[in-house]
Amino acid sequence: MVIAAMPDISFLIPAYNADDTLAECLASLRQQTRSNWQAVVVDDGSTDRTWEVLEGIARTDSRIRLAHQPNAGAAAARNHAARLATAPLLCMLDADDWLDPTFIENMLPVAADAFPPDIAHCAYRRVAPDGRLMRVEQPPVLAGDVAKREFSSFCALAIHTVVFPKSLFEHLGGMDETLQTGEDWDLWQRMAFAGAEFRRVDKCLAFYRMKAGSLSGDPVKMVRDAVRVTTKAQTLRMQQCLSAEEPETGWFTPALSQLRMLAWVVSAKLDPATDVAALASLLPEMPDAAGYEGFLVDVIMHGLQTGLFTDRPDDLIDALDKWRPTFLALIQLIERHSFPGTGRKIMENVSWRLTAANPLRSFTLGNIQVVSVELGALSRIAKAGKVDTLVMHALSGEQHVGTFVGPLWGDLSVRAQIRLIMQEIQAAEHLQTPQTLAYIGSWTREALRGYRAFGGLIIRNGRRRGRFERLLVHVGRKALLASAPSDKQDNDARLSDIRRDLQRDPVPRFSSSSGPQPEEGKAAPPIRSEEEYWEHIFERPDPWNYVSVYEQVKYAQTLSLIPEGIEKALELACAEGIFTEKLARKVGRLTATDISQRAIDRAVERCRDHSNVELHVLDFVRQDLPPEQDLVVCSEVLYYMKDEEMLAAVCGKMAAALKPDGYLITAHAHIRRDEPTRTGFDWGNPFGVGTIKQVLAARPGLVLEDTIETELYAIHRFRKGSVADPLLRVERHGTPLDADVAKHIIWGPAGVEREAAWTTEVTTSVPILMYHRIADEGPAALRRFRTPPEIFRKQMQFLRRQGYYTVTAQTLTDLLRSGKPIQGRPVMLTFDDAYLDFLTDAFPILAENDFSAEVFVVTDKVGGRSDWDSAYGEPAPLMSWSNIQQLHQKGICFGSHLASHTPASAIDNEALLAEAMLSRNALQSRLGASVESIALPYGATDFRVPGILALAGYGIGFTTQPAKATFSDNLFGLPRLEVRGDRPLESFPELTGLPGAFIG
Repeated sequence: MVIAAMPDISFLIPAYNADDTLAECLASLRQQTRSNWQAVVVDDGSTDRTWEVLEGIARTDSRIRLAHQPNAGAAAARNHAARLATAPLLCMLDADDWLDPTFIENMLPVAADAFPPDIAHCAYRRVAPDGRLMRVEQPPVLAGDVAKREFSSFCALAIHTVVFPKSLFEHLGGMDETLQTGEDWDLWQRMAFAGAEFRRVDKCLAFYRMKAGSLSGDPVKMVRDAVRVTTKAQTLRMQQCLSAEEPETGWFTPALSQLRMLAWVVSAKLDPATDVAALASLLPEMPDAAGYEGFLVDVIMHGLQTGLFTDRPDDLIDALDKWRPTFLALIQLIERHSFPGTGRKIMENVSWRLTAANPLRSFTLGNIQVVSVELGALSRIAKAGKVDTLVMHALSGEQHVGTFVGPLWGDLSVRAQIRLIMQEIQAAEHLQTPQTLAYIGSWTREALRGYRAFGGLIIRNGRRRGRFERLLVHVGRKALLASAPSDKQDNDARLSDIRRDLQRDPVPRFSSSSGPQPEEGKAAPPIRSEEEYWEHIFERPDPWNYVSVYEQVKYAQTLSLIPEGIEKALELACAEGIFTEKLARKVGRLTATDISQRAIDRAVERCRDHSNVELHVLDFVRQDLPPEQDLVVCSEVLYYMKDEEMLAAVCGKMAAALKPDGYLITAHAHIRRDEPTRTGFDWGNPFGVGTIKQVLAARPGLVLEDTIETELYAIHRFRKGSVADPLLRVERHGTPLDADVAKHIIWGPAGVEREAAWTTEVTTSVPILMYHRIADEGPAALRRFRTPPEIFRKQMQFLRRQGYYTVTAQTLTDLLRSGKPIQGRPVMLTFDDAYLDFLTDAFPILAENDFSAEVFVVTDKVGGRSDWDSAYGEPAPLMSWSNIQQLHQKGICFGSHLASHTPASAIDNEALLAEAMLSRNALQSRLGASVESIALPYGATDFRVPGILALAGYGIGFTTQPAKATFSDNLFGLPRLEVRGDRPLESFPELTGLPGAFIG
């Protein structure tokens, strides 16, 4: 007989009618490498030989302590056992489970009755009724608050894999005896919220025996008790003020956790008679499962494999008839309470996992038909029931050569299969050529149709021989397709009928002409001299928009620096005389000059009422300046000097032209290249006002007397003489800025020049940013989708400062198809829904930062309101067709957001094709340009959608999946990074991969 010592660990074992498994369970304890254990076995009112078996084993081992109680349930039996336990650590072991011999050896060093308590847990394996060991089930890492989060949603640990302090168990009041199931889940949850630390032992040390017919227990009890446990978790979370329940924090709402248990129970039960609706009625609320499809698929697959005692997903195909009815009922339930298409996504995901495990198997699940075709033995395949989605695996000698996933319209005749193999799967080389008269006849007809191509090829060299061989392959494939059997109900025929019907009523075309267009093919003549360059600049009157508010404020500030009593003044680079006319009122006599005769001619006309003004052409770089001036004004021109040597020479000329105590006034902009750490213009000039000021200040006899400094430019007054204390005035520049001015400004500290990034950087990914509204006001519930204009301006200034340039959908398509690294820093800006505030608030900011954008239009709602948002408050106005046409002419690109803003996953094949074509035709007709891009409302897509969009004529599609676009992405599934209006401005740089960069 084994004599008991003071135990280090006590095992709490409830036993109810367990006479057939108790011996093996206790034997696993007696085989432990560490012998200092105690087993407290409580017979919970058994009616079989359980007590006799226990007494027989206990006679030979005093470490086994027995107790008996009337049947009260497992939780009560464990509490009873805990009261009798004498060890500081406990483990709960069911009578039909067992442990690895090294369980105690590995677990005891990790668990500790400390503060906070340390709880050890390990992996386990289920054991099928026939003795097969299932895969190892590894628990998650439960460090810190992760344990609270995980146990708030589900039972992350098997009951017999956990070792915990008895003191903690007693402190928490033991197990909740009112729970008939999930009592261990409830205990782990309370331990986590009590501050216990869960420490994982990375070994499989426990085994769970599975019994046919009892795996999921009573589903009503399981769902009912899950509601109680998850509701309690929410109370505990709120008491401790932990993170809100939302996807970003990882905390699930109680409703989603309860749906999780419902889905697992239904899947594991494998009973076609299960009343899914009755089980669902036990839930306080049914949640919207959109966004959690993949998570629910994991739960369902685990439940199905548990119920069928299998680790192989493709084994589920053999049992489809057993679980399909209940599964479909569950999917219908989820779909009724979720965003449209959620159920379809779950079904697609399950189907894909099944077929990915074994592409040789064909089956139908809901609206999805999976077929496996051997290319050497094609035969007609009937479309199953109401199926609308096809997954077709092509096999050549059991070698998988490709898969088609897309819409299904009709039966798969041999011809329809061959077309998919050739055009979609692109595995034509694996098709076998039939030796039939039909094929020979088709080959001859196809060859005769291409006789000119054959006749043009004379086989003389390798290149022509290769072209000849390719032509033979082309003819052979067309002949194979033409000779294959088909019928009027097959996939291709049905699709042709549908498309023909949709094209009978074309959308009327609207003229988008806005006047005469420039002649094509006529290049501008080459410019051979400085004079010709400036004459070319002044072909258009006022090329720099000197009448803008920005320039007029600068003129007023310049005039404020002109001293009283100036008799003789010289203006260099007077352009068309807009400032000249103002200056003439401040001086006695004024000589105004410019290098351009066109500019002087316009200045003469403008200043004809000023008799004190003399205007003539002068190249002040190469010609002498009129001497003895009281004032020289030279603004916005000195950065055109080719280098500092030329600048110094010109500055010397101006200084020499002044009388003693004469004045020189200059106004020039800050240029980023000249002053890279401050706001400035991105012009390509070699220097700006920073260098100009230094060169002038270095002239002997010239002294800086007065300065007006603004964020964008500085105006300096130099004096030919001495100055006591120079003045500095900081003033504001004029606003609003003209877009042609603003788009050249880089705001803020040092960044990256576009040109520098273009020449030194390449990338293989493109951030596609997704916006909705650019507005301050709107419903609180939609704040996420609304970016305030001033925040948007700072975001665009950040992109500009960091050297980004925008690409359109068409450019992005070309870049991704090329597969070549992309130069510089590309970004794509997209705006869903075409809100009116894009015109009023977004576009001006885009223009002032030299950016374009792609706007996705809900074509049936143009000129109306966003009625899809009406549940949250007043719908926002949308742009009209005239607004859209106006922006199109200014370089904004437009794509489709479908016609009705309905989720594509909620539309059947034919209706989706019709709506996609209608929307594209409407845009092309109104804009007079091809439309290739589409962003689906809500990002709702599924297996069918890309193929349907391609049939409708689109070339690129955008989703709401959060990632950068890369070469490996499907062109109809490009991800986008949502710019959320409820996030701080500082989070924006991270979207582009520049976390922590200044955004200001």
